[in-house]
Amino acid sequence: MAKTKEQYLKQICDAGVVAVIRAHSKDQLVGLTEALLAGGVSGIEVTTSTPKAIAGIEMLADRFGDSAVIGVGTVIDPATARDAIAAGAQFVVSPVLDEQIIALTRRYGKVIIPGAFTPTEILRAWTAGADVVKVFPSTVLGPGYFKDILAPLPQLRLTPTGGVDLKNAADWIKAGAVFVGVGSSLVTKDALAKNDWPAVTANAKAFVEAIRNARAK
Repeated sequence: MAKTKEQYLKQICDAGVVAVIRAHSKDQLVGLTEALLAGGVSGIEVTTSTPKAIAGIEMLADRFGDSAVIGVGTVIDPATARDAIAAGAQFVVSPVLDEQIIALTRRYGKVIIPGAFTPTEILRAWTAGADVVKVFPSTVLGPGYFKDILAPLPQLRLTPTGGVDLKNAADWIKAGAVFVGVGSSLVTKDALAKNDWPAVTANAKAFVEAIRNARAK
C-alpha cells in the first residue's frame, strides 16, 4: 500500500537526517543510497546539480521506494518540481521561497520544504503551505536562531541546511529542528571521489546516533 505524504514526512523526521547529495554522476546514486540506508539515513535529497538528476531520481524511486524517501533538491522553478515528482520524488526542497513551487508540490500531494532566511520569509513560507521550512544558509545563523524564532512561533517546523556537521547536529535538534539537512560532512568529497561507501555508512550511523542522543536528553 502506498504511503501517505504524512507517513513520508514522519519517516524523514524520525531518522532526523536528510542526505543532500551532489553526486558526480547518476551512476553513483545507487551505491550511495545503499550506503546511507545501511547507516539509518532514509531521506535522500538528489540535488538538481547532479548530472541527469531527474533520471537518477526515477531510478532510486523505482529501486528504493519502499525503504527510502527520495526527494529533489535545489529546485528553483515549478517545472523542475513537476518533472521530479513525475519521476517519483516524494519531497521537494528549494533554497528559496517561491510560492509557485509550494503550490505545485502541494497540488501533487508531496512534501514541500522551501528555503527562507528571515523571520518574515519563514512565516510567509509556512503560511503559503510549507510542510517544513529550510532555514538557509544556516551556517551564519547557528542553532540559537531556531530557539529565537520558535519562541514566538512554536507552530513552525524548521530544518537547517548549510554548515551542519557532526559537531553541531545535536545542537540544532536541541534548538528545535525537526531534522537536519547534511551535505558534504555526510557524503564527503573524498568518499565520492573514491566511491567509498563504507565511509558514508559510518558517517550516517554517527549522525543518526548523535540525533537520537540529542532527542533522548
